[in-house]
Amino acid sequence: MMNITLSADEELVKKAREYAARQGTSLNRMIREYMEQLANIPETDEIAEEFALLAKQKGGASPEGFVFDREAAHKRNTIA
Repeated sequence: MMNITLSADEELVKKAREYAARQGTSLNRMIREYMEQLANIPETDEIAEEFALLAKQKGGASPEGFVFDREAAHKRNTIA
């Protein structure tokens, strides 16, 4: 594991620690988990490649016999 040093306003750190405590964790753990999330976000190129592959596989076609119903698509749920 590697240690890092961050610079932040003292009041900001205090508030962040208080928030973490209310969540039942530490600021250190929250920052580490956030960094893990950032590291696992797929790159734009990867997302575009996946989209292109799915578009080719699925072909963008509706099931046979499908008829678009504009009213059903725009129907709103209302409380009677």
